Amino acid sequence: MNHPGDTLRAVILDLDGTLIDTADDFVPVVQTLRAENTLPPLPAEAIRNTVSNGARALVTLALDLREGDGDFPHWLDRLLTLYGGILGAHSRLFPGVQALLDALAAAGIPWGIATNKPSRFTLPLLQRLALQPAPASIVCADQVSRGKPDPECLLRNSRELQCLPAQAIYIGDHRRDIEAGRNAGMYTIAATYGYIEDGDNPDLWGADARADSGHDLAARVFNTRPQHSATA
Repeated sequence: MNHPGDTLRAVILDLDGTLIDTADDFVPVVQTLRAENTLPPLPAEAIRNTVSNGARALVTLALDLREGDGDFPHWLDRLLTLYGGILGAHSRLFPGVQALLDALAAAGIPWGIATNKPSRFTLPLLQRLALQPAPASIVCADQVSRGKPDPECLLRNSRELQCLPAQAIYIGDHRRDIEAGRNAGMYTIAATYGYIEDGDNPDLWGADARADSGHDLAARVFNTRPQHSATA
């Protein structure tokens, strides 16, 4: 899809792995699950790379359980309880992302969040981080009937941000983010600095552009030459 250029009216970001680095909250949670099952710790990087797949995937990673296994609901609830107790303690914006938010504010362009994370975790996390400028639209998994890659959340963002989908850009660190953006008719940017699983190739996601660092985001959004690059 073509970059919206001068018609750009909004930017929407995925939460975990794109806007905010939340993985360091999940690492101790997964390690606690392992310890409670007398299992040795996992490499932190393996946990980080799984965060974007959600809580169920983290239970599978931690305990080699699958949905449908008898103990799965218990350990999913345990993981969410542990996460709720540590929520936001180690989370932070990815380096360079604040520059994008500042540039959007300077240009008078609102921004929003589309996440598969439930609002009971998303809203307290954002309150704790107190981002400025604040997002003008937040759409969580429990506020829509179908999660990403369905475009429902992004279409709701568009309505709340008062723009057409083609006037918005969506940024995400997972294939389903890019699929959701394309399904909504938005220009998409793959955040390849995020939580990419081993063996996954962001170049195959079909994104319109990629940002290898949070420092590249503003340039990709405003279609200018990056001032910083992860590969420079």
